[in-house]
Amino acid sequence: MATIYTPKQQRILLIVSLVIIAGFILVGLRQYTIALLGSGIIYVIFRPWFTNLVHKRKWNRLLVTILLILFSVIVIIMPFMALSLLLINRIQYYSQHTDQILGLISKLEKATGIQITDQANVKNLVQQGAGFASRQFPSLLSGTLDVVISLGLLYVGLYFIFMEEEKFIKGLRKYLPFEDDTLDQLGEDLKNMVNANILGQALVSLVQSILTGLTLWIFGVPDAAFWGTVAFFFAFIPILGTPIVWGPAGILMISQGETGSGIGILVVGAIVIINVDNLLRVILARRMGDVHPFITLTGIVLGVPVFGILGLVIGPLLLAYFVVLFKVFEKQNQRLRLEAAKEHEILEQKAKRAV
Repeated sequence: MATIYTPKQQRILLIVSLVIIAGFILVGLRQYTIALLGSGIIYVIFRPWFTNLVHKRKWNRLLVTILLILFSVIVIIMPFMALSLLLINRIQYYSQHTDQILGLISKLEKATGIQITDQANVKNLVQQGAGFASRQFPSLLSGTLDVVISLGLLYVGLYFIFMEEEKFIKGLRKYLPFEDDTLDQLGEDLKNMVNANILGQALVSLVQSILTGLTLWIFGVPDAAFWGTVAFFFAFIPILGTPIVWGPAGILMISQGETGSGIGILVVGAIVIINVDNLLRVILARRMGDVHPFITLTGIVLGVPVFGILGLVIGPLLLAYFVVLFKVFEKQNQRLRLEAAKEHEILEQKAKRAV
């Protein structure tokens, strides 16, 4: 039976149908987007190991896949969940005991001579901040099912990417609207972005958090482990970073009459922690690639409201990759303009010869 649609109409309707169905799928999986992105990110991180063991050393693919998945759970997922739970518990504690925060702020005001705000506003701000911070972390206490589903999707996706790597890459090359050399460039840029934004930044943040926690502990600041954990997440933010933690801590110690400890914290923070941060960033920028601080800061602002605390790394990664895609688009347009100019020049030469 003949169809009422022309071939062009059929093509348009097919594209529209695909877009609508894809939209329903994305809406249905919107809360698990992080898991799907996580599969790709972890694959990029561990792909060199996978390539070396499976393709070069000819190890069993299934065995390597299982080992890499277990390694990522132990090294990435479990520490992150432990840090999140520690931070959530302490945030909830301080939100219920705002008198301690108010006392610290009062001492800070006396030490600096700056009136921050009245106590009612501070109490309200602390409670709102605690609620916001708690929502940004995946909590095993408040969302066990969501966490299990997200981790399940992440590792099922990662398993199939590793086990069917050739089909996965072939499918990307087939369906992405880029030429082979462009895809190679995008793949290399993605690897550099992941290394710089995740591996490099996580390493810098970890070193800074350890140094901050040890400094506060040595100089007698209460709850040094908690503030070291806070410093880990703040270290992802360019320019501000860990001074948000050890700066007020040093001032508060001075305000409490412990001048030596307070000055010690400020000196170690300004000389050791900041310089270690700068040194590590220079070294890692040479080895893993560098990302402009503006991209990182803007990516965090965009990423955290959408992806929660993981937006600290996913936000800058997506923004940096958007910049890469824009450069590829610009490069392709430039090449097309050059090709069009050459064709126009050839046509003009032919016209002159004909005359």
